[in-house]
Amino acid sequence: MKFGLRHIRYFLAVAEDLNFRRASEKLNISQPALSRAIQHLEADLGVQLFARSQSFVRLTEAGVVFRDGARAVLNGMEATVDLTRRINRGEAGALRVGYTDFAIAGALPELLKQFRLGQPGITIRPHHGVTSTQLRELDDDKLDIGFVTGPVRQAGLGRRAIQTDRPICIVHESHRFAQRKSLRLKDLADEDFVHGPAKDWAHFYDYLFPLCRRAGFMPRIVQEAFNSVGILGLVSCGMGITILTETIYNFASGGLVALPLEDVPEVMLTEAVWNSDKARLPTLQFVEFLDQQIALGQIGALPLARS
Repeated sequence: MKFGLRHIRYFLAVAEDLNFRRASEKLNISQPALSRAIQHLEADLGVQLFARSQSFVRLTEAGVVFRDGARAVLNGMEATVDLTRRINRGEAGALRVGYTDFAIAGALPELLKQFRLGQPGITIRPHHGVTSTQLRELDDDKLDIGFVTGPVRQAGLGRRAIQTDRPICIVHESHRFAQRKSLRLKDLADEDFVHGPAKDWAHFYDYLFPLCRRAGFMPRIVQEAFNSVGILGLVSCGMGITILTETIYNFASGGLVALPLEDVPEVMLTEAVWNSDKARLPTLQFVEFLDQQIALGQIGALPLARS
């Protein structure tokens, strides 16, 4: 086919008015030039699109079919051009977001909600992953930005501190500690613990284990679950206690008691991280949004525990 979008626009102008003179005036071209363009289009298609006489112009049956298809083509091309321009400005596209349990239980949902309100053309594609998985996916370009347990000290990654969480001990309501107002970490030395697998929860353990060693013990982990929901479920079964964060307890079911650890001032950090060398425009838009939220004091503060 030799015809292009110009011929389609000319054809639709005539098909709308069924008058070559008025169509040529709208297109700001001469009537003979418009007539020649339509003739070339018909010759290229091998069909007659218009029935013409001295007194009327009307679409043929083939012309009606071509008109409907041509409108769809032109509308699709205009939408494609608009989308291309918006992607070039970072206003459209997809953003692949990874998150840990701690992130999705804390600041992340509101952040994603507010970002979507400001950038409705960017599709958010969130998925759960432990910190080590997210870091690997960032390196493999399978993830645009990750919300991970920090601090992360990996070359090539941009970082922003998103939230800090205080640790708490979570026990079943029948546990001997359940009536206490708070605990010291050394009180837990002889307890059975429920936590995640070491290979998946390594970054959390990098935070927790030094605290326990300072208190004179290492946690005796007797049961494991992949995520926080599973851990809380096993604690609910009376299989042990756990140390998680206040944000996680905000989503715990009944029958569990949260106890502050009065001798642990250290908080756990959640960071947003991204590959600085591979950051696409939607990622840069999101980082700019995070910087605005940080400047406004909307993220980075200690969360409040559920009463």
